[in-house]
Amino acid sequence: MELVYPLGVGGYSYLYEPLWWVGMITMVVGEIANFAAYAFAPAILVTPLGALSIIISAALAHIILREKLHIFGVLGCILCVVGSTTIVLHAPPEREIESVKEVWDLATEPAFLLYAALVIAAVFTLVVHFVPQYGQTHVMVYIGVCSLVGSLSVMSVKALGIALKLTFSGMNQLIYPQTWAFIMVVGTCVITQMNYLNKALDTFNTAVVSPIYYVMFTSLTILASVIMFKDWDRQNPTQIVTEMCGFVTILGGTFLLHRTKDMVDGSPSLSSRHSKLTEDDNFDLEGIPLRTAESLRSS
Repeated sequence: MELVYPLGVGGYSYLYEPLWWVGMITMVVGEIANFAAYAFAPAILVTPLGALSIIISAALAHIILREKLHIFGVLGCILCVVGSTTIVLHAPPEREIESVKEVWDLATEPAFLLYAALVIAAVFTLVVHFVPQYGQTHVMVYIGVCSLVGSLSVMSVKALGIALKLTFSGMNQLIYPQTWAFIMVVGTCVITQMNYLNKALDTFNTAVVSPIYYVMFTSLTILASVIMFKDWDRQNPTQIVTEMCGFVTILGGTFLLHRTKDMVDGSPSLSSRHSKLTEDDNFDLEGIPLRTAESLRSS
C-alpha cells in the first residue's frame, strides 16, 4: 500500500521528498562557506550579501527551469548588486579579537543580554500562543520565529567561527567552556530555525516567504551585531547612512524580483499572491475566511 503524505499543512512531509534532501545538502555546503565568512568579516557585511543568492537562484531558474525573468526582475537583480556593492565599500573593519573569551564578554554585556532576553521571550510567546492558532494562516508567525532565532544563531556562529579560526592559527580555543557554550547555542538555534522555516515554506508560497524572511532576518541580525559587536562605533555617520541606503536598495531589489517572478504579460499569477492553502481550508494567506462554493451559489 502506497503511503500518501499531506502537503502544505506545515508538517514534516517534506522529509520524504528526495529533492528536498538534495536541496538541503547543497544548502549545507553553502552555509559552511557562509560560516567561514563570519569568521573573517563583520556580520553587518556578510548577512546583507545573502541577497546575491537570490540573484543566482533567479538566473539558474531562468537557465535550467526555463522560467521567464521579467524585465522588472532584471531590474531587481541590478538593485541587489548595486546595494551589495555599496555595503561592501562602506562596511566597518573587522574587530580584532584574540580569544573566544572576548566574544563571551561582549555577549554577556547588559545591552546584548537584554536583547537576547527579549528575543527568547518573543519566540516563546510565538511558539506557545500564536503558532497553534495562527501558524497556518499568518505567514509572519513562522517567519517571526525563524528571524528572531536566526539573529542569535548568527552571533553564535560568528563567535564559533572566530574560535575555530584562532584554533587553526595555533591558539587553541576548544579548551575554553565558552566555545562549547556557543556550539550548543548554534545547534539549538539552527535546528529551531530550520524547523520553522521549512514549515513556512511548506505552508505558504515561496514568493511570499523568501522576501519577508530575508528582510526580517537581515534586519534583526544587523541589530544584534550592532548591539553585540558595536560595529557602528568604528564608523562615522556618513558611512552608517550610506550602508543603510545600500541595505534599503537590496530590500527594494529583493521585493521587486520576487513580486515579478511570476509575471506573465504584466500580470502576476495567482500563485504569487496566495499560500498553498486551498479554498477547502476556508482561509486565505492572512486568515481571512474565504467564501465556499455553497455560499457563493446562495448569494
